[in-house]
Amino acid sequence: MRHACYFIAILALSAAPLAADGIADQLKWNFQARTRGEMRNNVYDFDSSRSAVTDDTYLLTRVRLGVEWQPADWIRFAAQGQDVRETFSKRANIPLQNGAEGDDAIDLRLASVEFGHANQTTLKIGRQVLAYGDERLVGPLEWLNFSRTFDAVKFHYQAKTWSLDAFTSSVVRIRRSQLNVSDWLDNTATRNEFFSGIYYSSHFLPFQTTDLYAFHLHEENLTGTSNFITLGTRHKGDPTKLAGWDYTVELVGQAGRVNGRPLSAYAYHLEGGYNWLKSSWKPRVALEYSTGSGDSDPNDGSVHTFQNLFPTNHPPYGFMDTFSWQNMHNLALRLAAQPHPKVKTTLDFHSFWLVTTGDAWYRANGTTRVRAINPNANNHAGYELDFTVSAKLSQHLDMLLGYSHFFAGAYLASTGASDDADFAYSMLTLNY
Repeated sequence: MRHACYFIAILALSAAPLAADGIADQLKWNFQARTRGEMRNNVYDFDSSRSAVTDDTYLLTRVRLGVEWQPADWIRFAAQGQDVRETFSKRANIPLQNGAEGDDAIDLRLASVEFGHANQTTLKIGRQVLAYGDERLVGPLEWLNFSRTFDAVKFHYQAKTWSLDAFTSSVVRIRRSQLNVSDWLDNTATRNEFFSGIYYSSHFLPFQTTDLYAFHLHEENLTGTSNFITLGTRHKGDPTKLAGWDYTVELVGQAGRVNGRPLSAYAYHLEGGYNWLKSSWKPRVALEYSTGSGDSDPNDGSVHTFQNLFPTNHPPYGFMDTFSWQNMHNLALRLAAQPHPKVKTTLDFHSFWLVTTGDAWYRANGTTRVRAINPNANNHAGYELDFTVSAKLSQHLDMLLGYSHFFAGAYLASTGASDDADFAYSMLTLNY
């Protein structure tokens, strides 16, 4: 069963027409080279008195080479290799240790076969990207050098005004100097993590997108087995059909068991904005609020911390990646404008609180804790200011510049060092 998806893919490949003439013309190649320089100071410890390995300036590089082949209108193959590196950093270049992007040399990012006709009914088997809605729960996390993919089987049905996805999957784990594999394909895995779901999206209301979804996560750990469901709905308004106004409402609930303990948790996101569509600068102003439940009593035998699944947490809760959608309140003001057709600027201001100081402040990965739990601490974590400039330098070359500053709040002062933090970056992306 662990190798079923790739066995089916090989059978399909052998059954496809393999006429020598014209195969080269049918291949569609893609290439990406991305370089990002980063500077971080106090982002992990908020402490200027010590020189941590995470207070550093370094370079991140990513190269991808892929190919797509469609020998007939009912079958498509895709594969993509990826090489990521971190250089000039003080920390060890091991992915996810001390916040490192790390090195992952020449690995397999994508490998899939898809049956069916595009924009109708399809079945996709193999290593692929899963992304839904605003990616607050499921997304590829492209900001990370190695990003995120899944070994999955996904069914997709597309009608005129609605679509439906149903999938079962296992997230691919990054392993330095080894082939990246998921629990599905790893015979030695003891975690046995599997993620499945149904995602329905419609345009029955012409002025908005309406989504309904259900996800299930199974995971085995030494502390107990996790089996829980996530039910949610998302409603997103179209400013071109609402005289410039837009909105997003996403409501989520969870129930089941986490590490053997009963789970009951929730999260929601509310956003409203206005777009000056007729202005050449296309300015937008928006106010939003996000919250994810926390657990005020970790010793009562139950869990109330929202489980953030596999999100793209960058940038919904600040570009510094200091928060995930759990045990937090986030009130944000967002401003955006295009001073040139090929240049976009954004300015975001966030204010963060913990829902309860009986639970931890969780970073964007949903597991790393900023500080040890202190129930008597003030719950205001601080403010974050993010400024970005993105530009289309040419048909194939994009540039992104950004600077962020975190103003330490009372929570940090009451739990230890409370110095402000800075994050700056410059990124170039070449796509073909």
